[in-house]
Amino acid sequence: MAWKSLLAVMAAITLAACDVSAPSAPLTVEPIGTVPRASAQNFAQVVRIVEPVAERECRARTSGVNCDFKVLVDDRPGQPPNAFQTLDRSGRPIIAFTQALIDDARNVDELAFVMGHEAAHHIAGHIPRQQQNAVAGAVIGGLGAVLLGGNAEAVQNAQRQGARINARAFSKEFELEADALGTVITARAGFDPLRGAEFFNRIPDPGDRFLGTHPPNAQRIDIVRRTAAGL
Repeated sequence: MAWKSLLAVMAAITLAACDVSAPSAPLTVEPIGTVPRASAQNFAQVVRIVEPVAERECRARTSGVNCDFKVLVDDRPGQPPNAFQTLDRSGRPIIAFTQALIDDARNVDELAFVMGHEAAHHIAGHIPRQQQNAVAGAVIGGLGAVLLGGNAEAVQNAQRQGARINARAFSKEFELEADALGTVITARAGFDPLRGAEFFNRIPDPGDRFLGTHPPNAQRIDIVRRTAAGL
């Protein structure tokens, strides 16, 4: 019973991991040029310039990966400034911006850096790597519960906890990787990654919390500076 439970949870994690960044409601998007805000022109310019650069970097750095990025605007009301990368059912990479982030950006460099950062998550394979980490954590947690003589419910709880902890364990590393590669994409698209990364000075600093999903803002700015200096 315990082993069947373990396999079931592993399968569920495998299926769910690709949607780890997916929104809870369907995204809707208007043609980029018709986003109903004064900032639409800046956003359209950034998408038009950065997207082909991100696709070139993707094809140069990966093999057998879908590099056809699709950029969407998450126009659900009440969404905070945010952007995320996910995959659709066919495996096509999606980069989504909330309208609040588009409006909050102070310049095109910030928008370009955010887009480069999200594209970098896909190029670096962070969704499948997070999936693998979650499955490994579920296996370890489940085995521990089995060895301790736990019942099916205890095994399932241990698997979920193990998957959650192991999936988050490398999230800070993934963010720094995306910041570094995002810096390269931003610069090669003709924007200023240092100016773009200044938005870190305006958002709350997550500090260095245990199992936090994002590294401290100062560390992120430092990786951008060092990466840009090497270009």
